[in-house]
Amino acid sequence: MLRTTRKDMKMYVGNLSWDSTSEDLKELFSQYGEVSDVYVPTDRDSGRPRGFAFVTMGSKEAMEAAVKGVDGTEFQGRDLRVNEARPREDRGGGGGYRN
Repeated sequence: MLRTTRKDMKMYVGNLSWDSTSEDLKELFSQYGEVSDVYVPTDRDSGRPRGFAFVTMGSKEAMEAAVKGVDGTEFQGRDLRVNEARPREDRGGGGGYRN
């Protein structure tokens, strides 16, 4: 039997309004199933949202329904881009200087 992990149910949500909150996104995506987590990254200098988020659904089926139902739709004045999140790429260590 194939096991599904939480990473398999995480979506990237792009082109968000800077006014969008995690509660707004939870309400939007809960139409498609249980939302187990919403993460809205913020700019470290200004503290403002960065215009994208990650939403984790309770099941693979709910995530697939949410991608189909929300991708390309208007939300708070913006056309959202929604797809399954890809694993983070290893970008290496922090740019140290070498001689």
